[in-house]
Amino acid sequence: MNIREAILEHFEDAVKRRRHLHMYPEPSFQEFKTKQYIYDELKDLPLEIERDVGGNGVVARLIVDESYDTLAFRADFDALLIQEENDVPYKSKNDGVMHACGHDAHTAALITFAHILSEHKDELPVNVVFIFQHAEELVPGGAKSMIEDGCLDGVDYFFGTHVASLKPVHEFGWNYESMYANADTFTITATGKGGHGAAPHTTHDPVVASAYLIEQLQSIVSRNVDPLESAVLSVTAFNAGKAFNVIPQYVEIKGTVRTYESDVRELVLSRIEEIAKGVGLAQNVDFDVEIHRGYPALKNDVKMTDYVRGLAEKDVDFVESVVKLPPSMGGEDAAYYLQKVPGCYFSTGVGNVEKGITHPHHHPKFDIDEDGMKSVLELFLKIVMNFGELEK
Repeated sequence: MNIREAILEHFEDAVKRRRHLHMYPEPSFQEFKTKQYIYDELKDLPLEIERDVGGNGVVARLIVDESYDTLAFRADFDALLIQEENDVPYKSKNDGVMHACGHDAHTAALITFAHILSEHKDELPVNVVFIFQHAEELVPGGAKSMIEDGCLDGVDYFFGTHVASLKPVHEFGWNYESMYANADTFTITATGKGGHGAAPHTTHDPVVASAYLIEQLQSIVSRNVDPLESAVLSVTAFNAGKAFNVIPQYVEIKGTVRTYESDVRELVLSRIEEIAKGVGLAQNVDFDVEIHRGYPALKNDVKMTDYVRGLAEKDVDFVESVVKLPPSMGGEDAAYYLQKVPGCYFSTGVGNVEKGITHPHHHPKFDIDEDGMKSVLELFLKIVMNFGELEK
């Protein structure tokens, strides 16, 4: 296979697919037309296709030889509840919903990848599984349920990418073991005894107690976590009463915890509950703590990451730079796949200052330089076509 020629031959189709998906976005767990579109784009290829995997997921298998290794590649396809502000021909037609994170590009590239490999099936040294995943943006996500429904059955290695609008187009970004963090959230409900603001001695004030609790929660990272480890605890919402002269009965606090290592994760989450209990006793207020465990930390396999990195560093047409990324405290449910099989999840730059593509993910003016999909396709194709030469 001439990878460069194959990409250029199919690139116009990739752009058309990305723009169609961008115009018709659907939010997490509601991707009904999107999954049908994906199926329609694949149904005429020599693939074994499963629909409604783990919910709205689609899995397509290209089986060349049962004795070969099997590689899985994943794209997510849900959108966000954001009103798009871009003035482009492919602007979202669904009011209040937008592909503001690049999942449309992920899916368009993976569909195109399936088309190219199907045309060259007899040349492939591996079997390939294409995982089209719903609901990455909303916990519990789609990865876990798709895995439970068998999407990784028979899979030996996993690969995927996330486009990055704040990175220059055609940049390959890698990280070994701290690509993304454990992403947990908490909700704390304080129940006190309300009353008149002029007579606080007759109340059990949940506002004062909650303010004190928030202050104490900030000591967890600085006083309980090893300073050589990483952790973030952020309180992001505080909802209490509305009247200036009424001490409310209830207060709600929300926040997030980000960590990399499992022992640090457990330490921080347990301390939240312990401190809430102690402050509640001291302030005569009941604190109900709900911990919502989010996506686990994403840790790449060193050998597979070195393999992909090596491919990106030599004999490439559409990769212009290779950069080691700093760890991110963001969350990504591709981590579930990498808990099951070794692999590499990497970043692909799609930003372009000259084209005005400079807005971050989840922004109403988010967009991508579509030329970055060439980098995705080149790396995916090289991973497949060179895998037979890899010493495992």
